[in-house]
Amino acid sequence: MSEDIDAITRRTLAHYDSTAQQFFRGTVDHDVSQNIAALLDAIEGEAPYTLLDLGCGPGRDLKTFSALGHRAIGLDGAGEFAAMARAYSGCEVWLQDFVHLDLPAGMFDGVYANAVLFHVPSRALPKVLEDLYAALKPGGVLFSSNPRGNNQEGWNGPRYGSYYDLETWQEYMTAAKFSPLHHYYRPDGLPREQQPWLASVWRKPLG
Repeated sequence: MSEDIDAITRRTLAHYDSTAQQFFRGTVDHDVSQNIAALLDAIEGEAPYTLLDLGCGPGRDLKTFSALGHRAIGLDGAGEFAAMARAYSGCEVWLQDFVHLDLPAGMFDGVYANAVLFHVPSRALPKVLEDLYAALKPGGVLFSSNPRGNNQEGWNGPRYGSYYDLETWQEYMTAAKFSPLHHYYRPDGLPREQQPWLASVWRKPLG
């Protein structure tokens, strides 16, 4: 991949900035309760939890986490999304690019990465996962859901994506020192060929 990682990121974020209202209308009613439960059920210790909604978009899931009583902080690289998420959820939202994260160490009980990490070019993914690992408390949990594929990456219209199979995704996550908890495919209850999303849950070891 010869393209500069920052240039790839800027182009993808520019797409989301230019289509933010349309994106919100198209996704605000999506049912991701299975994913939210997968994260929360895996966190050990007493609630409320401190959660990072990575790539929070316009704030749909931030609002849900907050309504459930948790301290939810959003993060997005698109300025339009960050502003919308603050207004919609009432939560704190940080404007940060995934490939230049600046996160407090050991702050979060859980990181919720729903349909976001696949936008990170594969060359940049190990550093992003390292940053997320460091931001979790020992024993903390990372949830990820990405469109699955056969380990191809490149442009899909104006957005960049990396589409991994389970084995390759597991390799990235275990190389970042995460321990696997479980995975599943979405939408629930359909034949595998009709389940384009791979969801997985991971723990930062206590030791």
